[in-house]
Amino acid sequence: MVNITLSIPEELKKEMDKFPEINWSEIARGAIKTRLIMLLKFKKFVRESKISKEDALILGKKVNKEVAQKYKR
Repeated sequence: MVNITLSIPEELKKEMDKFPEINWSEIARGAIKTRLIMLLKFKKFVRESKISKEDALILGKKVNKEVAQKYKR
Protein backbone atom coordinates (compact mmCIF):
# COMPACT_ATOMS: atom_id res chain seq x y z
CA MET A 1 0.00 0.00 0.00
CA VAL A 2 1.23 3.51 -0.76
CA ASN A 3 0.89 6.55 1.49
CA ILE A 4 -0.56 9.95 0.66
CA THR A 5 -0.51 13.14 2.69
CA LEU A 6 -3.80 14.91 3.21
CA SER A 7 -4.05 18.52 4.36
CA ILE A 8 -7.16 19.53 6.30
CA PRO A 9 -8.15 22.68 8.17
CA GLU A 10 -7.20 22.83 11.87
CA GLU A 11 -10.83 23.12 12.92
CA LEU A 12 -11.68 19.91 11.09
CA LYS A 13 -8.78 18.11 12.79
CA LYS A 14 -9.99 19.31 16.19
CA GLU A 15 -13.43 17.87 15.47
CA MET A 16 -11.92 14.59 14.27
CA ASP A 17 -9.88 14.35 17.47
CA LYS A 18 -13.14 14.15 19.41
CA PHE A 19 -13.54 10.65 17.94
CA PRO A 20 -10.21 8.86 18.51
CA GLU A 21 -11.87 5.48 18.00
CA ILE A 22 -12.51 6.28 14.32
CA ASN A 23 -9.97 5.10 11.75
CA TRP A 24 -9.91 8.27 9.67
CA SER A 25 -7.55 6.71 7.12
CA GLU A 26 -10.16 4.04 6.43
CA ILE A 27 -12.84 6.71 6.08
CA ALA A 28 -10.68 8.61 3.57
CA ARG A 29 -9.93 5.41 1.61
CA GLY A 30 -13.64 4.65 1.42
CA ALA A 31 -14.51 8.16 0.27
CA ILE A 32 -11.83 8.07 -2.43
CA LYS A 33 -12.98 4.64 -3.61
CA THR A 34 -16.62 5.76 -3.72
CA ARG A 35 -15.72 8.87 -5.72
CA LEU A 36 -13.61 6.84 -8.18
CA ILE A 37 -16.46 4.38 -8.76
CA MET A 38 -18.83 7.27 -9.41
CA LEU A 39 -16.38 8.94 -11.82
CA LEU A 40 -15.78 5.72 -13.73
CA LYS A 41 -19.53 5.14 -14.10
CA PHE A 42 -19.99 8.75 -15.22
CA LYS A 43 -17.15 8.44 -17.73
CA LYS A 44 -18.74 5.27 -19.17
CA PHE A 45 -22.16 6.95 -19.30
CA VAL A 46 -20.76 9.98 -21.13
CA ARG A 47 -18.86 7.79 -23.58
CA GLU A 48 -22.02 5.80 -24.41
CA SER A 49 -24.46 8.73 -24.31
CA LYS A 50 -26.18 10.02 -27.44
CA ILE A 51 -27.20 13.31 -25.80
CA SER A 52 -25.51 16.48 -27.04
CA LYS A 53 -23.46 18.72 -24.79
CA GLU A 54 -26.02 21.51 -25.16
CA ASP A 55 -28.90 19.18 -24.25
CA ALA A 56 -26.95 17.96 -21.21
CA LEU A 57 -26.44 21.54 -20.02
CA ILE A 58 -30.14 22.31 -20.41
CA LEU A 59 -31.09 19.14 -18.55
CA GLY A 60 -28.55 19.89 -15.80
CA LYS A 61 -29.97 23.38 -15.28
CA LYS A 62 -33.48 21.96 -15.08
CA VAL A 63 -32.43 19.36 -12.51
CA ASN A 64 -30.58 22.00 -10.44
CA LYS A 65 -33.65 24.22 -10.46
CA GLU A 66 -35.94 21.39 -9.35
CA VAL A 67 -33.57 20.28 -6.59
CA ALA A 68 -33.26 23.86 -5.35
CA GLN A 69 -37.05 24.18 -5.24
CA LYS A 70 -37.35 20.88 -3.35
CA TYR A 71 -34.98 22.02 -0.59
CA LYS A 72 -36.36 25.57 -0.48
CA ARG A 73 -39.64 24.37 1.00
